[in-house]
Amino acid sequence: MRVVWNAYNGRYADNPRALHEALLARRGTAGDTHGEDEHVWLADPRHAGTFPPGVSTVPIGTPRAVEALESADVLVSNTHIQLDEWRERPGTTYLQTWHGTPLKRIHRDAAFLPADEVMAALDEDIARWDLLVTPGPEGTRLLRAAFGYTGAVLETGYPRNDVLLAPDREARRARARAALGIEDGVRAVLYAPTYRDDEAAAGVDAPLGLDVEALAQRLGGDAVLLLRLHHYVAHQRRSAGSARVRDVSGVPEISELYLAADVLVTDYSSSVFDFAVTGKPVLLYAYDLEHYRDRLRGFTFDLEDEAPGPVLLEQGALTEALLDLPAVAAAHAERHARFVQRYCPLEDGRASERVLAAVWPDPA
Repeated sequence: MRVVWNAYNGRYADNPRALHEALLARRGTAGDTHGEDEHVWLADPRHAGTFPPGVSTVPIGTPRAVEALESADVLVSNTHIQLDEWRERPGTTYLQTWHGTPLKRIHRDAAFLPADEVMAALDEDIARWDLLVTPGPEGTRLLRAAFGYTGAVLETGYPRNDVLLAPDREARRARARAALGIEDGVRAVLYAPTYRDDEAAAGVDAPLGLDVEALAQRLGGDAVLLLRLHHYVAHQRRSAGSARVRDVSGVPEISELYLAADVLVTDYSSSVFDFAVTGKPVLLYAYDLEHYRDRLRGFTFDLEDEAPGPVLLEQGALTEALLDLPAVAAAHAERHARFVQRYCPLEDGRASERVLAAVWPDPA
């Protein structure tokens, strides 16, 4: 069986990576023939160094990538595959894992839409999907509505989140913090905002909306601010003015940052759903709330009513919340629990197992 993998158009990351690693881990199981599968990843040359040794890759956007796609028995992707010349082979199973529960409206639900020909290409890709992985019933509802998808769904939780609840998560956290140079007793604040369509379309370096150096200064020497830009704008690397701010946009797998961090600051990113399963506090810094909600994208739910933590409109309020984090977390504990129950009910560290059982069942 030939399995072709794609994450974010050429990276080794996210749900496909988690499934790939889980599938390879079964090689030693008695009677399991999946070790004989051929695995090929679509790779962006700019990220070739993030793929582990021994992983077979083909450059995305090339004839070799088209050949791989057209010869796949199983195709696993976490985003749209937009290659005009690609024609799916009859009998191929296209497993679409997607890359997050939509807080911001996506696809045809969004207020800001790309050109008609782009939307047509995205719809053509959706029509190929055979199975869609979702984090639970609410995720299924949101993704079906956004994509107009009526095919089969695997409600399993997201495989990429398994590491956040793994039995060895504390050891993983210690390794992640050591790799980032975060000393014991230092509080790690992860700032992971999403991108703005209008700014990305303009091709300019987008402002952060947050003065990270000023925030780090106020938090003091026992805190470090980890800046994680969305991969659409991650090339806009931000040089840190002090050791208290670190640009971690180049870390291949964001789950390592979730483990290392003590609190997440985001805005309208789907990271809010993933980080929430850790039980650690989430703060939403929505400095452009009205513009984003009413004119740019819109939300799939009432952010101020349902967010797992406070929605803060000004940097001063964000700073004060971070300086009084235990009290803020306690005040929002009930909201946090409701949020997880509604949007992340299947996240238990075994999502990969459930997907593998459905797509690659153990031999009898």
